[in-house]
Amino acid sequence: MADVKIAAESRTEFGKGAARRTRRAGRVPAVLYGRGTDPVHLSFDTVEFAAVMRENGRNAVLTVTGIGTEQLALTKSVVRDPIKGFIEHVDLVTIKRGEKVTVDVRVVTLGEAAAGTLVFQNEDTLSIEADALNIPEEITVVIDEAEIGTQFLAGEIRLPDGATLLSDPELLVVNVTEAPTEDDMEEEIDAEGAGVEEDAPEDEAAEDSETAGSAEASEGATSDESSDQS
Repeated sequence: MADVKIAAESRTEFGKGAARRTRRAGRVPAVLYGRGTDPVHLSFDTVEFAAVMRENGRNAVLTVTGIGTEQLALTKSVVRDPIKGFIEHVDLVTIKRGEKVTVDVRVVTLGEAAAGTLVFQNEDTLSIEADALNIPEEITVVIDEAEIGTQFLAGEIRLPDGATLLSDPELLVVNVTEAPTEDDMEEEIDAEGAGVEEDAPEDEAAEDSETAGSAEASEGATSDESSDQS
């Protein structure tokens, strides 16, 4: 993964209100963290930064310009709005060329497991150590023709050259199980429906009883009124 140049502007206002104003101005608020230095508050053009994320993934390496000396930085955290999906805030950390960095890399499966199987992917990412300028975009798990009972543990998955696994080697990443049959699914539905009582008839009976009682009370009251008037 090569680094991408992107221009930044310094920010002098902080806090939620300032961040909202920055976003309304079409920019993404960000913070650049360095080793032994104070954090630097920045902002990027929203459209440009979103394009960088689409093209380079979650572990994008950026050469940040426009703030004095160019800074090589790794994208560590991208916070998005949970509903609308726009980028709310970005955290970056300075790195050096040739340096090893710790990153979480997306896991994808490749191929089709054997017939009659069901594939469960238990982990979406694995933590690895890799060269700052050679971070893999994804880690591939080949499941082609995998039989029932096959399990892929983190320590058994082939990593890209130069990468070192940091996650627990015994971590279950992908599990291949037997696919349920139609009979199994029908039995499960029947089991879920077992013991469910239909209360509607009882409710209707109670309503009828209340209605009848109200009618009798009304008739009694009318009879009493007639008796009093007479």
